[in-house]
Amino acid sequence: MFNDAGSSAMSGMRERRESGIVPADHTDLGSRILKVNHAGENGAIHIYAGQLVMARLTAPSMVAELREFKAHEEKHRAIFREELDRRGKPRCKSYWLCAAGGYVLGLVTGLFGRSAIAATTVAVEHVVLRHLEHQLELLAGQDEPAVRAIRKIVAEEQQHHDHSASHLTGSPLWPKLLTPVVAASTESVIWLGMHL
Repeated sequence: MFNDAGSSAMSGMRERRESGIVPADHTDLGSRILKVNHAGENGAIHIYAGQLVMARLTAPSMVAELREFKAHEEKHRAIFREELDRRGKPRCKSYWLCAAGGYVLGLVTGLFGRSAIAATTVAVEHVVLRHLEHQLELLAGQDEPAVRAIRKIVAEEQQHHDHSASHLTGSPLWPKLLTPVVAASTESVIWLGMHL
């Protein structure tokens, strides 16, 4: 989905630039991507916050891990905020939508315990990692500050995915139920952010 959005954003930028509406500046796409990533990190923070509320009852052994992942996401959000501030760009219009949706998703999946929590992280991070890889390809040689900001978070996002996947051995129910819903929701939020 992002591939299409990224391509249409590039062609749309080209059309607007040719008509004189937008300057020939590749940082426009980079700034839009950074805004969406910043909002997405806010959503991730709130997923973990919601899961933490429930995990104290349903998966107490995961509380420390969820706190650590939440701290990573707070650091990632700060990386994107710093780059947006440097560019003089506001946050994405979807920022609070991501927070509200993330918190609800976290509460609901946290209610079902360890496997549902882990399946949610795996589904979200699978989509996120694919988008980050595509963003790096799109922006390479065009917007190096954006590339540097994105590269700073990839390893920890991969760690969240891989560590959470290790909790799912022998537990096929939650991944089958949650993966399509969570992946589609994550894709939709990214698409919406790129188009607001």
